[in-house]
Amino acid sequence: MPRRRAGLTTTVTIGGERFSLTANGRQDGTLGEVFIQWGKQGQTQAGLLDIYAVTLSVGLQHGVPLLDLVRQGLDLYFVPNGHTDDPQIPRVRSVVDWVARRLAIDWLPYEVRAVEGILTIQECETAATDWLATETVGIPALSSASSR
Repeated sequence: MPRRRAGLTTTVTIGGERFSLTANGRQDGTLGEVFIQWGKQGQTQAGLLDIYAVTLSVGLQHGVPLLDLVRQGLDLYFVPNGHTDDPQIPRVRSVVDWVARRLAIDWLPYEVRAVEGILTIQECETAATDWLATETVGIPALSSASSR
């Protein structure tokens, strides 16, 4: 990683707990390293998330595709979980689920994420609206009722 690098820091509250995710990019614009903070240094949960972030970073630095890394964390379930204050990801099954989704949303193209089902709430709403419009056209009783 270069000495000076661009990155994104995102904070989120999940189940009353505050987390910070810092994702730094390489010079080519791809993700290069990840840092996650939770609680105080020396606490078990801080250590576990720190080693998870190191594992993600080492994988990225050794050429493991980001999609392969985030797939492992999707829908992983443990507490804290539930509602978040992230407007793009309003519910998660764990902090690891949120990290995987946040990294995918920030660093992977929509087309790749759509195939994996990793969408923001707004993208889900758009997809549902598009599907409903397509279905309505295909059902004669509904299409004539919507034109009235």
